[in-house]
Amino acid sequence: MSGTAGEEPTTGAVGITATFREAPLPVKAILAGILVNKLGAFLQVFLLLFLTHRGFSEVQAGTALGGYGLGAVLGVLLGGWFTDRIGPRRTIIASMTGTAGLLLAVLYLAYYPALLVAVVAVGAAGQLYRPASSMLLAELTPRARQLMIFAMSRLALNIGTTAAPLIGVALLTVSYDLLFWTEAAAALGYAAIALFVLPRDAGGPHLEQKRNEARGGYLALAADRRFLMFLLAQLVIAAVYVQYLSALPLAMRDAGLQTFWYGAMVALNSLIVIAFELLVTKVVQHWRTRVVIAVGFALMGAGLAIYALPGGLAVFVIGTLTWSLAEVVNGPTMATYPAQAGPEPLRGRYLAGAQAMYGIGSAIGPIGGVALWVAVGRPAWLVFGAIALLAIIPGWYGVRPRPTEAPADAPVTTALPAKGGTE
Repeated sequence: MSGTAGEEPTTGAVGITATFREAPLPVKAILAGILVNKLGAFLQVFLLLFLTHRGFSEVQAGTALGGYGLGAVLGVLLGGWFTDRIGPRRTIIASMTGTAGLLLAVLYLAYYPALLVAVVAVGAAGQLYRPASSMLLAELTPRARQLMIFAMSRLALNIGTTAAPLIGVALLTVSYDLLFWTEAAAALGYAAIALFVLPRDAGGPHLEQKRNEARGGYLALAADRRFLMFLLAQLVIAAVYVQYLSALPLAMRDAGLQTFWYGAMVALNSLIVIAFELLVTKVVQHWRTRVVIAVGFALMGAGLAIYALPGGLAVFVIGTLTWSLAEVVNGPTMATYPAQAGPEPLRGRYLAGAQAMYGIGSAIGPIGGVALWVAVGRPAWLVFGAIALLAIIPGWYGVRPRPTEAPADAPVTTALPAKGGTE
């Protein structure tokens, strides 16, 4: 059982190998399930190509892709509700089996409105598992090791996200049918892991009591004003971070650089995160949560602002290295804190709220970023950098201080937050 939220550094944290070796089997199963599922996550990457291949218009394909993103945000929020109401194990099984069935519906449906509904539904079903998986990682891991475990879950996500498009391209040389059936099989693989490995009482032995205490749901979360500040920081930093997918390719094109170099920047970021995030987490796990957030946001702002300097390719390399370091510094902390901030009966919804804010920020960021780039050009990077620095304020005050440090393995009962949040 994890401890309560706080901004003091954890004690008793250990290294990467020891953390993984001593993690309980269900935690290792969740990490494996996340990796298997992400290695087979092809739909979002290839949806536009698939639908235009089927004869639908580019507008219809783009609408479907937007619907998938909307479904994903709704799915995260629903996942938080299901996690708190029926338990994380059942939520993961429902998410993965539902995803498998809906994927095949997308493959074979020919009537566009029905296909669009299926795409939105698969976007939602495919994200139900996220709060459940995060909740289990938090509840089955001592507090002092949660940050490292969440960093490992991010590693699984990043490896899967990086490798999936390459696997998908290989499958497409055979057929789209094979692509969809493989993704469905990957989802069922995670469902099987949850069914046979995760403990039936995962999520706590008093699930019925939790259901009763969880009444109020997202309204109770909305009353926690301090956590709302953290959510604001999550939203803002996600909107800024996603500029590497929207404003950056435009900036590199306008600088006269070939598309290859933009691909190289994306690959550089993936390499840094995969290779160094666990090593950096081994260091920052001893820092206060507020300090990690402030340092990470400052590095993000600096990295984006560097893009505004003259200097050609070298500037883009240095900027990418800087904001990639920001990601490895604060990524695991931003993922872990909601599990520690939320009262136990509402932990799933606290996790879902943070994950949904990240999704919303990732959706609105490209719209504002591209508009700003078109309007002002290179100075847009200074604006992005300043926004990242300003996000330190809600990020700092959104973390609830904890006056004392509980023992790493001590169970802690967390009360529901008072109206307006606790101090």
